[in-house]
Amino acid sequence: MADTSVSYLYVPQVQNAPIGIFDSGLGGLTVLRQLYRQLPQESIIYLGDTARVPYGNRSPGEIVQFMREILTWMLQQKVKMVVTACNTSSALALDVVQKEFPIPIIDLILPGAKAAVQQGKRIGVIATPATAASNAYQRAMLEIDPSVQVWQVGCPEFVPLIEQNRIHDPCTKEVARQYLTFLLQQRIDTLVYGCTHYPHLAPVLRSLLPQSVKFIDPAEYVVAATVQELELLGLSSTHPPSPTRFCVTGCPQQFAQSSLQWLGYTPTVESVCVTKEEQVSR
Repeated sequence: MADTSVSYLYVPQVQNAPIGIFDSGLGGLTVLRQLYRQLPQESIIYLGDTARVPYGNRSPGEIVQFMREILTWMLQQKVKMVVTACNTSSALALDVVQKEFPIPIIDLILPGAKAAVQQGKRIGVIATPATAASNAYQRAMLEIDPSVQVWQVGCPEFVPLIEQNRIHDPCTKEVARQYLTFLLQQRIDTLVYGCTHYPHLAPVLRSLLPQSVKFIDPAEYVVAATVQELELLGLSSTHPPSPTRFCVTGCPQQFAQSSLQWLGYTPTVESVCVTKEEQVSR
């Protein structure tokens, strides 16, 4: 299987330039926290495309266009690398945009798939409907280890519930129970978070699954891949980091308030435009 975790159309960047990371909303904060842990010396620009969240019910054509717009914006910010903290974008658009943009692009799916097959043989993947329908995780895992069994479940209600900060609502647990029923019937031994939002639901999911089930958070492994790629390309920062820059396409106040519990502080958040139409209208 070809390693599609990075772009090979590479143009040298400045070592101390920031890393760009994007997601449709709050989910990418799980990747950001891993970046803080594993790459504390790096400066980061975080973009949440909150005006268009959720991505999971979008068409492949829409996702490709969104990713093109976001990567164009990232290049304008002079980032040295982009981490795709969105499984839907990785599943539906990565192969297209890697051929179009001259910058390393790190995705979630291959690192997450490698980790999963090292942990279990009966693997469940919970994901957005678009990611589940793409079969991206299943294909990646079977190419790494044809002996594993993989079942994927699309979970359309999870991202809206998380973005609305309704994680501890009783209805959220009931929705999760319904999504997990099929995977429980398959007697899975490993569960993959196929969306970066889903680790926020860890307490709910853990309460519904046997303690023997191992959880795989691709965020942890995509950052490990980022560390390796920075070292390989000689792009590791040599200066102390600048404060993280948080940007959203939707309401900055809502994002700042919602991210408090995940970051431990209320960030300063900018409102930005990533589409030509938005830039003209404003």
